[in-house]
Amino acid sequence: MKKRNTIIGILVLLLTGIANTLQAQEDRNRGIIQSALYGLEYEVRAGINIGGASPLPLPREIRSLDSYAPNINFSIEGNIIKWLGKQERWGFILGLRVESKGMEAEATTKNYSMEIIGDGGERMSGNWTGRVKTKFRASYFTVPVLAAWKVNDRLRLSAGPYVSFRTSGDFSGHVFDGYLREGDPTGNKVVFEGESIAPYDFSDELRKFQWGVQAGVSWRAFKHLTVHGDLTWGLNDIFKKDFQTITFAMYPIYLNVGFGYAF
Repeated sequence: MKKRNTIIGILVLLLTGIANTLQAQEDRNRGIIQSALYGLEYEVRAGINIGGASPLPLPREIRSLDSYAPNINFSIEGNIIKWLGKQERWGFILGLRVESKGMEAEATTKNYSMEIIGDGGERMSGNWTGRVKTKFRASYFTVPVLAAWKVNDRLRLSAGPYVSFRTSGDFSGHVFDGYLREGDPTGNKVVFEGESIAPYDFSDELRKFQWGVQAGVSWRAFKHLTVHGDLTWGLNDIFKKDFQTITFAMYPIYLNVGFGYAF
């Protein structure tokens, strides 16, 4: 008797779980259908950012770019898409993206404005001639607000502005195989040769707020699976306005490629 009651209880729990799952699925389907009637779509996307922070054009102080590595920069994004009119060809996209951007680069410079950290922790500033290795990495919350055009049922184009809020950041590196003229190009000469290097760190000078423009394409490969490519171009310097050591602006330019799920 006790065994039969246990079996009955397990069956009741299983049936209740199945019923709740079916009800949740039905509610979700009903919500998606209602959203579609109002011209709303939802999608989640994941991707990687490939690019870097660069001055435009390259200043005369940078004589050559000797190496570049984009690093692995991930992004996760959720979008709400609102289509307008009966044809639903035009609309707009509001999104929220959590992402990282970064790179490593090595360059040969001449009279490059620099502030380095000496062996005793002292800071020396002036004009650097020689090799510079840079590491940049930052994490952002990004909000794109885009106009969208549906070319056909599979292909969608989008473009518009975005704003980003930095949550963490690192801009550092070291100089080597060269010399620093303290103060100005005719100042005291401090030489770094062989294995001698001098680090620098401008992480505290990174700007918290970034804005720019974004343009991209999304293709619906299957009913729910999408693939995309978006170019983001920052329009303000990654450094604070009052930061004077680096004398030219650096703009984050990245291509985001990935896939998504459309509801």
